[in-house]
Amino acid sequence: MKAFRQLGFLKLSFQRAQASPEDHRVLALFRNRAELKKAFGDLKEEVERLKDRIKQQEGVTRRVRDTLAALEQRLGVDETAYPTLAFYQLRRLWRSGHDLLARFAAELTTRQDERERRVHLAEHNRRQFARRQNAEQHLQVVRELAAQARQRVEDLEGERARLRRFWQFFKRRALEPAMARARAEAAAADLSFRTASQSAADIAAEAVPQFPGLSLQARRLINLTTIAYAEMMCARLNIVPLLVMRAREATQRREVIDEYGTRAECVALMNQIQRAEALLNAPRGLSRDIRERLQSLRRLAQYRDTEDAIPTAESLGGGAPDSSAAAVSDGIPNVLAEDTWNIHNVLLR
Repeated sequence: MKAFRQLGFLKLSFQRAQASPEDHRVLALFRNRAELKKAFGDLKEEVERLKDRIKQQEGVTRRVRDTLAALEQRLGVDETAYPTLAFYQLRRLWRSGHDLLARFAAELTTRQDERERRVHLAEHNRRQFARRQNAEQHLQVVRELAAQARQRVEDLEGERARLRRFWQFFKRRALEPAMARARAEAAAADLSFRTASQSAADIAAEAVPQFPGLSLQARRLINLTTIAYAEMMCARLNIVPLLVMRAREATQRREVIDEYGTRAECVALMNQIQRAEALLNAPRGLSRDIRERLQSLRRLAQYRDTEDAIPTAESLGGGAPDSSAAAVSDGIPNVLAEDTWNIHNVLLR
């Protein structure tokens, strides 16, 4: 008995320990401590990332200040000021050509996108109209069949109701199988009617499917037209020899170079740049020139893959039989191969 009482005492003590609220509070404190340590570690990592970004930004700011100081020093002396002006004006000419090309491609893309969206919507509406029409016709047929089935049940029930005499018992019983078949047919017809009604409602509630984007043919046409425009711009600047090449070289450099000659030569170059910008922005004959070049490019263009939207540079270069008619005889560079006006940043993929 004493041993049992001792075991009972241990059992009661264990139950009290389990029910103690202190253990729950301790566990909650441990959990909170673990969560706080994790949050503190995340914050430390975020602080380190922000410090790294600040250091990077300080380096960028320092380089910009050095560049501005060097530029200020160059602009303060005649011998280096004019080459500096020529250098940045050449870069501006290249950027102007790229901006014209980008706006032109964006306008073409916008117009073609609107056109294909309208076609997409019209095609959806046409298919939807045909489906709705078929659904309405089917619903009308099913509605008539359901009405006929219900009328058949009503007729049999009315006929059975008129057979109330006791000697008409066998006639009433003979109508039971026909009434059962009529009720089954009416239930099936009602189910078909509800199904057809739901189908018609689903078709009417269908949303317009998402526009899949410009077609491959449209993207190819936009790219070829953009290439034609880039070639046309180069053709307009042929009266100012080597200007496009010098603008490309200036764009590829980060530091100003002193390769533009004396003050008089730099002034003459800047006058050429202003004339070139006026030629690039002149609208006269723009559409006609682009159409002529586009016709040649469509004959020449070849693609590496059936899904590619950008033609190969080789197919538009001087190796093609018809290329002399398009560009080579005019001294126009292969704008794709040389990435003239950064055209690859404009073309659609």
